[in-house]
Amino acid sequence: MVIAGGLATAVFGFLVFVVLPGSLAELLGVLVTVGVVILGARAAGDLADSIFPDYNAAEVAVEGPITRDGGTPGPIPGGALGTTADEVVEQIERADEDDAAEALLVKLDTPGGEVVPSDDIRKAAADFDGPTVAYATDVCASGGYWIASGCDELWARRASIVGSIGVIGSRVNVSELADELGVSYERFAAGKYKDAGMPLKELSADEREYLQGIIDGFYEDFVERVAEGREMDPETVRSTEARIYLGEDAHELGLVDDLGDRSAVEDRVADLLDAEVSVREFAPEKGLAARLRGGATAMAYAFGAGVAGVVADDDRGFRLRF
Repeated sequence: MVIAGGLATAVFGFLVFVVLPGSLAELLGVLVTVGVVILGARAAGDLADSIFPDYNAAEVAVEGPITRDGGTPGPIPGGALGTTADEVVEQIERADEDDAAEALLVKLDTPGGEVVPSDDIRKAAADFDGPTVAYATDVCASGGYWIASGCDELWARRASIVGSIGVIGSRVNVSELADELGVSYERFAAGKYKDAGMPLKELSADEREYLQGIIDGFYEDFVERVAEGREMDPETVRSTEARIYLGEDAHELGLVDDLGDRSAVEDRVADLLDAEVSVREFAPEKGLAARLRGGATAMAYAFGAGVAGVVADDDRGFRLRF
């Protein structure tokens, strides 16, 4: 096959560049014609796909830590290792506007991420006009489960990790180290709680209560969203205490609707649509340079540091994540 392909290419090149053109102008004409033919064939293919679509279900993937811009804290700056929430929302909305996409599959393989971006994806899935089925591959935790609560059903594998319905906030306390180094903290702020959580000073009791109140508020919202979306009693959700479960155990607790692989999920969608299912993946288009850069960054980051679960860090060193 390699030899045949090489010979065919050589013959084509010989005809186009040697035999056919009698002058440079003719050569340019041949090249322009070939380019126009290629563009025309591509445009015709796109038009045919839109008029005669070969799919009736859309799939959107949520993979890696969920952030607004897809970046993950780590030693490699600018590395987009996680899910870019805005792009995921854009693809769900594009699928919703596509008349051919009658159902939505949401592939989840994420440990969670930032609060608002996770909610943006959940809302987009909930607004989709048609059946929405989420399915967990390896991990559907925290922000991933928040997203799943906006779908009609959640499926998982028996060995999938599901749950972690909770919120965590953290800060680094380096006040003792600062004292040893002779570094002091001087406060210039307007508003009592403006510098709450600064790592260079100890938390006061009321600052601790204030920050814990923020976490508790997010947690109550999380519980209510899950209880409403999964039609569960809020106390049952709270009783999980942010534990993670294997898919089989999650199914017994009602955190998952059913167990099965991708084929079983497609069969379920076929039942919901009462038709054979053909799935098309909706994904943002990325140029070659972006793909190469993303692959190199992901490899370097995974080798040097591993995939981080911490996805939010403000300028005071206070971290908040699902």
